[in-house]
Amino acid sequence: MLQLRPFESLGHANHGWLDAHHHFSFAEYYDPQRMNWGNLRVWNDDLIAAGSGFPPHPHRDMEIITYVREGAISHQDNLGNKGRTEAGDVQVMSAGTGIVHGEYNLEPVDTRIFQIWIVPENVGGAPSWGTRPFPKGERGEGFVTLASGREEPGDTLRIRADARLVAATLHAGESAEYRFDEGRRGYLVPAKGVIEVNGVRAHARDGVAVEDERVVRVTAIEDSEIVLVDVA
Repeated sequence: MLQLRPFESLGHANHGWLDAHHHFSFAEYYDPQRMNWGNLRVWNDDLIAAGSGFPPHPHRDMEIITYVREGAISHQDNLGNKGRTEAGDVQVMSAGTGIVHGEYNLEPVDTRIFQIWIVPENVGGAPSWGTRPFPKGERGEGFVTLASGREEPGDTLRIRADARLVAATLHAGESAEYRFDEGRRGYLVPAKGVIEVNGVRAHARDGVAVEDERVVRVTAIEDSEIVLVDVA
């Protein structure tokens, strides 16, 4: 079963420096039908104005993934971690027992991100942060795993949740398949382009909730970039 959630139906809050759209209930946006999707709790589509950002604030017991769509985001936290994550790349923060961090757009242009929160398998644990570049050249053969709570080959970013974040870049006419284990759910968003997912058409920034499907086949109608989370 696929459920299309058009971009126009998402929650929306414009704070001037931050223009945010919410796939799930968040802050002042509340929809009892969109509280979570399995252990996926938050998927925010944020535009952060040049020279602005989120001042230091705390988190705990949440896996927070930031996928940068355009521009770059600069991170700093109370553990001494600092870093800059560019478009197409990913950073992961395991909040654990507690972390205070700020996220800034220090670029001369607006930055666009997906911020994804996943409920961890266990609470507590030492907080941590990491980032990894994923050059577009690595995404020519279907979905690439960017972050995972499972054992994965290579240097995939680790999260402390029963989940996996994958992405694919497809040219118009190309297709890619993703296979789910039995009982799993998925949530898929095209960062750009137009796609068909098992026959359902989705435009850039629409959400597609996936349930009771063992295989999703994504075909690009236009050149597209797709982000998918596989959750329990």
